[in-house]
Amino acid sequence: MDGTEASAEASLLVVDDEPNIRELLAASLRFAGFRVASAATGEQALAAVAADRPDLVVLDVMLPDMDGFAVVRRLREDSRRRPTGSGRPGGGTGPWDHLPVLFLTAKDGTGDKVIGLSVGDDYVTKPFSLEELIARIRAILRRTGGLPDDGRLTVADLELDAIGHQVSRAGRPVSLSPTEFKLLHYLMANAGRVVSKMQILDHVWAYDFGGDLSIVESYISYLRRKLDPGTGDAPRLIHTVRGIGYVLRRPPHPQG
Repeated sequence: MDGTEASAEASLLVVDDEPNIRELLAASLRFAGFRVASAATGEQALAAVAADRPDLVVLDVMLPDMDGFAVVRRLREDSRRRPTGSGRPGGGTGPWDHLPVLFLTAKDGTGDKVIGLSVGDDYVTKPFSLEELIARIRAILRRTGGLPDDGRLTVADLELDAIGHQVSRAGRPVSLSPTEFKLLHYLMANAGRVVSKMQILDHVWAYDFGGDLSIVESYISYLRRKLDPGTGDAPRLIHTVRGIGYVLRRPPHPQG
């Protein structure tokens, strides 16, 4: 392993039978700081995991030899058969008990979402943005211990403590409902990136809410009232990008 790989954020395995998608994902994830291996079939994926277990697998559901759900079931079966001490250095089977998986799917049906979330850790539906994919990968890695995370996010004078479930602006506590807190966490985790209403709906509510995007507009309005009251010297943080969505943006530094 060279110095670049040794300093990588985490190791990933990308599994997709479409060469263009596979190569684009691999190159983009390497650019984002990950070490990346790739496979085109379910059997290749199983062999790659056995040879060098990654921290997470990005797995297409539709593969030529078996579907992605079957790949994960095989991985789970293999982990149960693996003898004690045959995992990563340090012994024990713990590292093999759960290999995080993010599914890529062209299907948008509720049944596939349910299977994806019950068998794997998350899913994204094609077409997807690379920014969203990377954000979800990092979220899974933090959740499963693949990345360090103290649960704190800071943007300008806005602070969020996910573990203590607390928010403050300029040192002043801000009381949020559970949904408002989840929405703010998503915006802060993607600070500086424009996120669409559909992305917010999918991440915060985890279902399409009947396709009614007005729920997103309402909760953005609630957050603005509490975080961007428009009084004093505090700059606005939540901005609307017309025709696209919203962005939580750090205010520009004042010119001296």
